[in-house]
Order: sequence, then C-alpha cells, then structure tokens
Amino acid sequence: MTTPENPASRHPPEHTLAEEFAAAVAWWKEAGVDHDFADDATDWLADTPVPADSASAAPSTYGSTSATPLAPVRPLAQRPVKSPPQKIGGNTDSWPSDLAAFQQWWLSDPSIDDGGAFPVVGPTGNAGCSLMVIVADPEESDTATLLSGRHGQLLTGMMRAAGTADDAVYTASVLRRHTPMPDWAALSAAGIGDVLLHHVRLAAPKRIVTFGRNIPPLLGNDTAQGTAILQNVNHDGESIPAMGAGSLAELLRSAGRRQKFWQRWLEWTQ
Repeated sequence: MTTPENPASRHPPEHTLAEEFAAAVAWWKEAGVDHDFADDATDWLADTPVPADSASAAPSTYGSTSATPLAPVRPLAQRPVKSPPQKIGGNTDSWPSDLAAFQQWWLSDPSIDDGGAFPVVGPTGNAGCSLMVIVADPEESDTATLLSGRHGQLLTGMMRAAGTADDAVYTASVLRRHTPMPDWAALSAAGIGDVLLHHVRLAAPKRIVTFGRNIPPLLGNDTAQGTAILQNVNHDGESIPAMGAGSLAELLRSAGRRQKFWQRWLEWTQ
C-alpha cells in the first residue's frame, strides 16, 4: 500500500524576512567574508544595536547558527595634519647683518640643516668681490675648504683663463655640506632661498655666476627660462648681473659644455 504523500514535504516551511536575513548573515560569516576593502576597510557585519521591537531580533531557524546583533559602526580615523616645514635660519630679524658674523652663524646654527654624514664647509672670499660663484653644495671630498677637489680645479682654471684673480672671487654654496640628491622643493619651501639672498646681499659682489640648475629659481629666476638666460639678481634695491650654468660636474664631464659655457662667459663679460 502506498503511503499518501504529505503535502508539506513538497513545500519548504515559510520563514519571515528577519529569519531569512539572519540566515544570510550567518552564511556570510561562515564563509569568512565579513569586510569590503576599498581605500579603507569597512566592516560589513559589525555588531550594531537592534531595536527591541524589531522582528530581526528573533533567532534563526536555518541551521544551528544564530544571528549576531550588529554593533555600532566605528567612525574612520582622520589623517594627521602635516605641520609646515621648519623655517631654515629661524626668524629673519635675528640673522647677522655683516658678512663675517653671517659666515660664522651659517656654519654653526642648527636650524640650517638636520646634520649629515659630510662635514660643514664654509664660503671663502671677501665682501665687495668682483665675482660671487655659487654652487649647490660642497664637493664630496671637501673638508675644510669649499671646492678643493676636481670641481674647484676646473673653476680655478676657468677664472685664470678669464683673467680673474683668486682673491677677486667669493665662493659659496647653497647647502653647507655635501648632500646627495637634496629635496630642492622642500628646501625652497623652508626658505633656503631667503638665506641665499641674504648671503648675496652681505657679500655684495659685482657679478654672480651660479653652477647648478636648481640655484637660479632660489634667486628669483623663472624656471621656465632655464639656466641659459642671463638675468640680474634684484635684492633690497640692488641689481646684480648674474649668469646661470649647469653644474661644475657637468662641465667637467663634457668638453662641449665647457666650450658653450666659455662662449657665454665671453659674451656676458664683454
């Protein structure tokens, strides 16, 4: 005899929406998928309070796992605000007003840089010089005297060929120690250009030549003009003829660049 089929066996029992939602939550938890990753992690299934009269508070009848109440969503942590860069040299009102005092201050003031593996090397020369030569930083081999290595030898040879006596040249560097790959944007924002312009004012040269493509912008030259443009340095009502060139290291490596520099030098000084 065939047993009559129970109609309820052909249709699964009906569940409330809350029960189905709780069962889905339990399934995702068992699957281990509980976060959505974007720029910041978002906890999909974090516990949040459920109203007491909500039907979702009812336990699940799907399987043996019960729904866990959702917790309050935690607010995202705010990113810390970056502090402005420390001003190189501090308050400009305290900067020395004569060259000898400035040279000593520049060598010893802790706000000029954060230290480094290479020694501090100061400028050489006297105020009122015929020519002020500015380089980005001392040579790697410099210890007591600026430009005492191969770059300095090249500069000395060029100045002698130009008929410029050694004591008529004032040599200075933007940075007081050899610095591989300096961050010029950060240094400019921190005011290294202001320190350099103050140095120029105290040295009071008749002319300025800079070796390094990052130096002219610190003296007010438009970077779009490039280093081949001759432009005066204007500071405190003074206007000083200036010429920009590539670094001494570039000139040392290329005879063509040395020839081009020499031609420009002759045009500039005639």
